Amino acid sequence: MKGLVLACLTGAAVISTVSAFFGSPLSYTSAMRSSTQLSMADRVPFICGNWKMNPTTLEEAKALAEGVKSGCDGSAAEVAIFTPHPFLYPVGKILDGSTVKYGGETVFFEDKGAYTGAVSASMLKTVGCEYVLAGHSERRVLFKTDDSAISRKVRKILDSGMKPVLCIGESREEYEANLNKEICCIQLAKDLAGVSAEEMKLVTIAYEPVWAIGTGLTATPEIAQNVHAYIRSWVAGKYGQEVADEVRIQYGGSVTPETVDELMACPDIDGALVGGASLDAAKFSRIVNFES
Repeated sequence: MKGLVLACLTGAAVISTVSAFFGSPLSYTSAMRSSTQLSMADRVPFICGNWKMNPTTLEEAKALAEGVKSGCDGSAAEVAIFTPHPFLYPVGKILDGSTVKYGGETVFFEDKGAYTGAVSASMLKTVGCEYVLAGHSERRVLFKTDDSAISRKVRKILDSGMKPVLCIGESREEYEANLNKEICCIQLAKDLAGVSAEEMKLVTIAYEPVWAIGTGLTATPEIAQNVHAYIRSWVAGKYGQEVADEVRIQYGGSVTPETVDELMACPDIDGALVGGASLDAAKFSRIVNFES
């Protein structure tokens, strides 16, 4: 009973917050429906591998990078991998001359200073990073990174000439309370504060339902497509349909060789942010070379 009451209170609070940002959630749902009827741009699929705190040695990282490099050759998708910071430079040397890009798993929003353990955007840029993750659920939950900090990271990534992959998504409790879309709206509004329409074209959004990350659970293609269409409608409402048609929206949540084809067949799913399967070059190659 206590949990049910808490869920109800949380739902009411979230809906109130959404209304404050966007007006009635019902009217926003109507906007989502109408946006799916609009024509969509020809977006290049974007598949990313997030290695997280893996592998454990530099030699393993080099071997994995070699496997990714050969396995992704000739893919129709744009491919990038996010590696632990100590591996960025040596992995970048291996990927040099290939079509596979690489980036940082996180960044700090200050340029330099007494911030022990932090990595600046200029540091990532100077070792060849093109993309940087911002707002991954593990950073939000384990490292207590809030939306204000994520917004500053997005700004710093853009100002440094790199491109952010902004991760958003709901917890299992929020999903079961049917608040997934509202949570995504709140995160988008806060994390993209101050981002212009032209800058938004450089942003990739990764929808990662937290309950599906590292659990083996995957949102059905229908669920994922529904949320992706809703996210695109939010972008259209904020930045215009032209921008919404260009922005790529990835799905991230236990994507595997077995699930990727159905997910990528959905019109608003433009790619995947792959976790565990990206640590196996053969599996990642199969995902990158998905069948459409």
